[in-house]
Amino acid sequence: MSPKFPPSWTIHLFKEIAEVITGTTPLTSHPQYYGGSIPFIGPTELGREDPIIKSPKSLSDEGATQARLLPREAVLVCCIGATIGKIGFSGTELATNQQINALVCNKNIAFPRYVFHYCQTLLSLFRHQGASTTLPLLPKGRFQEIEIPIPPLEEQKRIAEILDRTQSLISKRKEAIELIDTLTQSIFLEMFGDPEINLHSWDVQAVSTYVSQFQGGKSIESESDENTVAKNRVLKVSAVTQMKFRPKESKPLPDTYEPPDEHFVRNGDLLFSRANTTELVGAVAYVEKTPSNLLLPDKLWRFVWKQPIKVLPLFVWSLFQTKVMRREIGKRATGTSGSMKNISQEKLLGIKTIVPPLKLQKEFAQQVEAVEKLKATHRASLTELQALFASLQHRAFRGEL
Repeated sequence: MSPKFPPSWTIHLFKEIAEVITGTTPLTSHPQYYGGSIPFIGPTELGREDPIIKSPKSLSDEGATQARLLPREAVLVCCIGATIGKIGFSGTELATNQQINALVCNKNIAFPRYVFHYCQTLLSLFRHQGASTTLPLLPKGRFQEIEIPIPPLEEQKRIAEILDRTQSLISKRKEAIELIDTLTQSIFLEMFGDPEINLHSWDVQAVSTYVSQFQGGKSIESESDENTVAKNRVLKVSAVTQMKFRPKESKPLPDTYEPPDEHFVRNGDLLFSRANTTELVGAVAYVEKTPSNLLLPDKLWRFVWKQPIKVLPLFVWSLFQTKVMRREIGKRATGTSGSMKNISQEKLLGIKTIVPPLKLQKEFAQQVEAVEKLKATHRASLTELQALFASLQHRAFRGEL
């Protein structure tokens, strides 16, 4: 059932409230068209809330004559390809490629930021309208026929301001989380210094002096549908590539498979990616908390510590993220393929690292735990803000805000 709008609202087509402009790409065989001051936007620059004012690729004044320049405050929508439905907003005069349709609003009818926020709610519609068995494509003719509810201008501005403020809070919360993410490495360097320089003259020992082995799982063919409800799931390599444990990066296993106990991921594990691209081989992630049904694959290893303990997992987690360790792991990884490298246990156990006093490592671990608690608080706040924004969006375009 269609929502019932207030009497002062009207329904318009995109083409009735804006000029619809499809971008174009100047000939790349003419280098003089590129490298100027006019941002040239593709789908990768979309998907952000703040206005776009710059881009990695730009056009010269001559190139601009071969493009379709858009004014400030145009709403940009990707209408071709896998990223169909990504939205952007121009913060300066710019041009786009042919994958993007722009709405240049008639400001006597439509407030651009209101139109931008409304377009953000249309992802499923854009994808449905652009459904194709080959390349997803939402033609301009179909795009400009999409309907939009239009309240009076002052109401549009009020709605846009509320949504802008909420999105700004979300952006600030995300920035705070990103800053907190860098805090652990800052504390590490402050307490232990750069491991490559070792100004504090800490003991230097091979990894084999504090790790007895690296324990992996088994490669099992998973269910074809990743959303299948299963008794157990196996981690993907991507569960550790961001140096953080991401338990949702997993695949369902057949319920007929009975894994050994040692293949289950446990709280407090430190996991290591033995195989990946050159940049990501050796990624580490600390498992603070895990569902009880997650299994190790063959490409992820668990650190098995020697007794008595010489190092703490949180210390090694940060140590293995330092530039010198990432470089050393990369040097020892082998493989003929440019896309996948492997490191053996023997080579990994032979790497020499600093081993500061256990007391100092414990102090570091306490600080890391405090940082993680702070991060969890911010993440909870971000979740609440995102839920609030979704609710505001739903109400705003039904005339209930």
